[in-house]
Amino acid sequence: MTRNAVLVLRQRLMAESQRPYRARGATCERCQGCLTVVSHCSCRYQLPQQTQVDFCLVMHRKEPLKPTNTGRLIADILPDTSAFIWDRTEPDPAMLAVLQDPNRQPYLVFPGEYIDQGEVLAAPRPWPEGKRPLFVLLDATWAQARKIYFKSPYLQTLPVLSIDPDRLSNYRLREAAHQHQLATAEVAAMVLELAGEPDAADVLDAYFQVFSQRYYAGKHQLDAPVDGDPFQRLSRHQPQ
Repeated sequence: MTRNAVLVLRQRLMAESQRPYRARGATCERCQGCLTVVSHCSCRYQLPQQTQVDFCLVMHRKEPLKPTNTGRLIADILPDTSAFIWDRTEPDPAMLAVLQDPNRQPYLVFPGEYIDQGEVLAAPRPWPEGKRPLFVLLDATWAQARKIYFKSPYLQTLPVLSIDPDRLSNYRLREAAHQHQLATAEVAAMVLELAGEPDAADVLDAYFQVFSQRYYAGKHQLDAPVDGDPFQRLSRHQPQ
């Protein structure tokens, strides 16, 4: 099975670090797959999907280390997701190769109101035969994501897919600067819906909610949830 690209980055960063990364709750024993406390592990709710589109995460270097990071959930459900650490002066050559792959049609998912020049779309165009859509997500805080975009000329050349969220974020593990800001996994689920992948969109959104509920319960020493709408939605997608 393809290894989760975000967990690979996490392991690399931890190996390179001169001192251990101390997230909140660092003393508790965590599952090394979903990073929730072991008693509230969410791994059994992962339901990998095959789609006609791919995702590429361009991550601030702190994000893979955070147990609350939701870009990792995208890679749980879509195993071909690629992930790279952003560097202002030395962009990863492997990342540039993915973005410039002639067999892919990349889109940067970013709010259109911040784009002064270039193409801004409300939905992906019909893609040419033989070209696989690649949706590029900036996985960072909003302030960091803006910096990544404006200091990365190779991102500014991509057509922009602008998501207009029609619901408030369900994510409460980390505070957003504004109520309408969505977690990275929520954005990916909306993109999947727009790209004509409703089943994968529903699975990712449901898994995101399951993870959020179980992580929150583990953090606050509550019983691990096992039922409710997102759990039922995942069960409906189980192979018969």
